[in-house]
Amino acid sequence: MLGEGLLKGLAETARNFVGSYVSKERLTTVEYPEERIPTAENARVFPFLVYDGSEWQAGMRCVACQICEKECPPKCIYIEKSKDKKPDYVGKQQFYPTRFDIDISVCMSCQICVEVCPFEAIKMDTQFELATYDRFGGLMMDRQQLSRSNEYYHNIHPTEASEVDARLAEEKAKVEAKAKAAAAAPAAAKPAAKPEAATSAAAAPKAAPATPTPKPEAEAPAAKSAAAEEAPPAGGKD
Repeated sequence: MLGEGLLKGLAETARNFVGSYVSKERLTTVEYPEERIPTAENARVFPFLVYDGSEWQAGMRCVACQICEKECPPKCIYIEKSKDKKPDYVGKQQFYPTRFDIDISVCMSCQICVEVCPFEAIKMDTQFELATYDRFGGLMMDRQQLSRSNEYYHNIHPTEASEVDARLAEEKAKVEAKAKAAAAAPAAAKPAAKPEAATSAAAAPKAAPATPTPKPEAEAPAAKSAAAEEAPPAGGKD
């Protein structure tokens, strides 16, 4: 039937319009900003940087690898790497960003930076009320403005944050187990070397006592002189 879809759409609109006066389920609008609809867990707006603990600088997960900066399609991320290093979440010495800026006036919320980050350091925020009169400076977020605690991450994305924490805890346990095994290996090797050295020393043959060298006889010079006296002179006639 021609126009059947149009009639169905009008009927659904009329049903919601009339039903909104008698049922809250049909009331599809809210009086924003006094009333707000809960944000969906998988909603994404702009990126933020995750840090562990209470201090954003000490607990920042970002190691300034600059992968997100290279992969960003609109090139809205600016990173400068530090000259020194600090321990990361597993205790390994890593670089950190001395500058990490995101121009959210250019950001397209594609989430590619999140997908390519190997350190779970950058995630997508759900905050969207970022309007400002300063188009350029007000929308350029530095690393302090971008930093959010891991607790905040759990509040807005609880399922995803729990999976990330479990994965990071597993990696940390593997690193700690490897470090313990490496530290225990030399200690286990030292006691085993001592019996082996003792056995080799016992098995070695004992050296034979040195035979004393006989001293030359004192009468040898006297015998030689007597023999010389008795010998006839060479070439003599009787």
